[in-house]
Order: sequence, then C-alpha cells, then structure tokens
Amino acid sequence: MWQRPSYAHSSCNMAEYSINKGIGRSPEFKGLKSMYLFVFAGGLLAVFVIFVVMYMAGVGQWTCIAFGVLSAFLLVWGTFHLNARFGEYGLMKLQARGSHPRYIINRRAFFRLFSRNHNTRSV
Repeated sequence: MWQRPSYAHSSCNMAEYSINKGIGRSPEFKGLKSMYLFVFAGGLLAVFVIFVVMYMAGVGQWTCIAFGVLSAFLLVWGTFHLNARFGEYGLMKLQARGSHPRYIINRRAFFRLFSRNHNTRSV
C-alpha cells in the first residue's frame, strides 16, 4: 500500500506566515487613523440616532432623509479633512496647546525666587 510522504518536520512545501504584523500600530480603516476612526464611527451612530428620533417624532420622511444624508456627508468630509490636515496625533496636540497657558504667572518678586529662606507662606 502506497503512503503519502510526511512533511511535518521538513521545510518543503511549508508556507511562511508573518505573525503579529500589527502589534503596536494604531488602528486604521480606509486611511482614517486612531482618534479620527472613533470620531467617524461615533458621529455616524449619532446621525443615525438623530434620524430615527426625528422620524419617530413625526418629521417628514424626505426631511429626515435629507438631514441624514447631508449630515453624514459633512461628517465624512470633515473627518477625512481633519485626518489629512493634522495627522494621527495632530488634533490631540492642537487641543493640548489650546489648554496650555502661553506663559506662567508667578506673583513672587524675582529676588524672592532664588532666596534660601524657606519660611515663606504657601498660598
């Protein structure tokens, strides 16, 4: 009886797979990276919920459809525009820069900053 050869320990006909290709990388879908991807998904979910609420409240069908299509288009365009303009971490850096003071205010006199007297009262 004929038996097939076993390639269990041989490198012949073995496919090589690269494992863990995306470890450490941020999530990406169709060019949207990390934060923009979540803004995009959350925005589309919010547009859908508003569309359903408007429709159930009795707003006209075509008005609801027009609102949904227009707001979804603006969301898609805006998200891809911000992704292209600021990059993966640029929008977070812009928000951080807005919350950071331009200069630090210190009310102590200049010569008191460098004095060795530690008996100053705390504010």
